[in-house]
Amino acid sequence: MLKRLAGALFAAALMLAPAASHAADPITIGFGMALTGGLAPNGKAALLAMQIWEEEVNAKGGLLGRPVKLIYYDDQSNPATVPGIYTKLLDVDKVDIVVSGYATNMTAPAMPVVIQHKRMFLGLLALAANTEFNYPNYFSIAPTGGPKPKQSFSKGFFEVAKTLDPKPKTLALVGADAEFPHNALDGARELAKEAGFKIVYDRSYPPTTTDYSPIVRGIQATNPDLVFVASYPPDTVGMIRAASEIGLKTRLFGGGMVGLQATAIKTQLGPLLNGIVDYDFWLPVGEFATPEALDFLKRYQAKAAGAGVDALGFYLPPFAFADMQVLQQAIEGTKSLDQQKLADYIRSHEFKTVAGPIKFGANSEWTESRVLEVQFQNVKGNDLEQFKDPKVEVLLYPTALKNGDVVTPYVGGKP
Repeated sequence: MLKRLAGALFAAALMLAPAASHAADPITIGFGMALTGGLAPNGKAALLAMQIWEEEVNAKGGLLGRPVKLIYYDDQSNPATVPGIYTKLLDVDKVDIVVSGYATNMTAPAMPVVIQHKRMFLGLLALAANTEFNYPNYFSIAPTGGPKPKQSFSKGFFEVAKTLDPKPKTLALVGADAEFPHNALDGARELAKEAGFKIVYDRSYPPTTTDYSPIVRGIQATNPDLVFVASYPPDTVGMIRAASEIGLKTRLFGGGMVGLQATAIKTQLGPLLNGIVDYDFWLPVGEFATPEALDFLKRYQAKAAGAGVDALGFYLPPFAFADMQVLQQAIEGTKSLDQQKLADYIRSHEFKTVAGPIKFGANSEWTESRVLEVQFQNVKGNDLEQFKDPKVEVLLYPTALKNGDVVTPYVGGKP
């Protein structure tokens, strides 16, 4: 009798073992990330923020009673690598969730793969990446919100331009021949038309460009009042150095230069930043400097030096962490990993994050834009301390956060 009972209990244990084992399997979250190449300074900072979330969630017991595990591959800042990465994540690794890597150029190529697999998808700082796809289960983690995200990205630049006296008349537009610059320049053209600015230069350059002097000379030849540049970090640095060497003179210069938000690039360029008017997404000021956000930054900065990433973490880390917070709240709210349930929940709820409250509109973007416009003023030398405040980045837009006045003209980065 005892032997039969023991045998029955052993058999029952074997039947239950796979379920118990499955319950302990991690929830896997897959993505590509720029860990090498031109976008790596931002990509590495984003990854650290996501790893901080992973560590903290697991310390509290994980999600749905299971640990979480990030599975990621280096996309090399190259859009061509992205479809293969997401195909591997979904078909080989069979991850539970996919999210995008950093940047528009890396998010858009993942979309067809994600759509084919009918997955919910969170995009990280991707400008209007869903415009062509209109995929209902995509959600953008980026402050370029509202019904017209392309325009919201450059609105601050044009709002500042409209305050100049006399009113500017002419505009030069330039950017790389790639997804992000295309979207940014589309928005800039619309706003230029609304403001009555005449576009006197409108050209793109190959993403592989290394010599920007001919481009700057071409712009200078049209003598524009305003120069709006849509660029990623390598070409941002190249354009600024060329503008300085040639002595580009215009009333406003900048607008859509990615990279000037990264601490390493700020300290590299130093005084060459002076006079540039550019967008930003997050700074530790005003309504942005919540206790939760500052506490996250403290945790991030404590790990940044050891990880060899952006020392301050003002730009991308809050949004990468918020990306994971939205996902966490959706999983906890639905008590599920069902893709459609997660998408429906994200579409219908507001989320509390370190980047502020996030609610999505019908177009998968935030319901409102929270893009900043700043001007670098009185940058001296290349030390890090001056960017901590950040007192050398004067807030020009929105009006509620404005803490200084624009200085014109721009003359090759000279004070």
